[in-house]
Amino acid sequence: MKIFQRLLIAPAALGLLAPITANASEVDLVEISNYSDVESIEFANSFNNDDSDINPLLAGGEGLVDDSHDGSFSETTTASFSADMYVGSVDGGDQDSTLAGVQEDSAVMAGYSFQIDLNTSFTGEDSLDISLDAGNASGLGVAEFDGNSSGDGLRVDGVSYTFPVGSSTTVIVGDNTDGSALFTTACAYGGPSNTLDDCANVNAGITNGGAMIGAAYDFGNGLTTAFGYAGPESGLATLESKDAYGFNAAYTADNYGVSVTYGIVDNDEVPNGADDNVFSVNKYTALNAYYTPEGLPSISVGYEVADLGGATPSADESTSFFVGVSGDVGPGTAGVALGYSDILEDADEEYMYEAYYSYPINDGMTVTPLFFVKEKATTGVDDETGVMVKTSFSF
Repeated sequence: MKIFQRLLIAPAALGLLAPITANASEVDLVEISNYSDVESIEFANSFNNDDSDINPLLAGGEGLVDDSHDGSFSETTTASFSADMYVGSVDGGDQDSTLAGVQEDSAVMAGYSFQIDLNTSFTGEDSLDISLDAGNASGLGVAEFDGNSSGDGLRVDGVSYTFPVGSSTTVIVGDNTDGSALFTTACAYGGPSNTLDDCANVNAGITNGGAMIGAAYDFGNGLTTAFGYAGPESGLATLESKDAYGFNAAYTADNYGVSVTYGIVDNDEVPNGADDNVFSVNKYTALNAYYTPEGLPSISVGYEVADLGGATPSADESTSFFVGVSGDVGPGTAGVALGYSDILEDADEEYMYEAYYSYPINDGMTVTPLFFVKEKATTGVDDETGVMVKTSFSF
């Protein structure tokens, strides 16, 4: 009960957060700058250059680029901000792991994440997206929320440009963006945990980062297909580079959907008996489906099987499994789920069970408590029990 006693401080912590609830409103950044002791700092016009002429960047692009905004942000540029604050504790499990380090078993921990998403359009149909983030949410007690852990300094987390080709095809190019950005996974469950939020589509929906390109085609009747590629910037699609390719097909109806995703990820392991210049690949196939009966919660299921290249015959296959139920309960959303990830053949499944409730305090603030149990198959290691709370602000 030690973990639950310590978490009695969580409501008090949330009470301290409530007074700083953020509501979306129009902000005059120039007026805000007047509060600075340095009166010459004006963020909205910090990109001005009075000594240069403003010219359209694209020849023949009249009407696409507004050159009358005197150097400030374009009228088509928007920015959204979000901040998450975490408090939680985890008891049991392998407390000697790299993640745990010297952290005390069942200690109450805290962390935060902050993110800025910038978006602009040049034609009204395309979208240039840039994500900046910061955070310190790496402590064992809050790690299951998968918050930003890059540190207190803002860094670019991803850049992508999406544009249409014809009336049915969408193309995306980017860096540090998932190759599966245009994939459709048939899952209605929206749980907050990192382990179960991918609905068992753990590896087939490629997420190895690096430079990427993808395309999706919408048949217009609920059927979509997509392709994605991602690889290291230092060498794309070379023998030495660790590349990933993915394919996705999905059908979405009014109250149900199904999808299949196939991913190929280069492996650092050399196949048994092969030449050193021949590298193996891991192949993943994920099946997902959901169904939402009228007036009832939705149910989502997922299953992924992996063929692990270069592994020994007794360990060359792994599976992931998921089932979850979620729906509106009162003013918020509740969900329960169970599943496991990347369990090798003939090994004991280590299920995770979770329950959450996401409660909107107002339009800009949501509180989400999460309770979970992770089974541990290792002899002498206790199952892991976690209780944590996330308070999210959007503005």
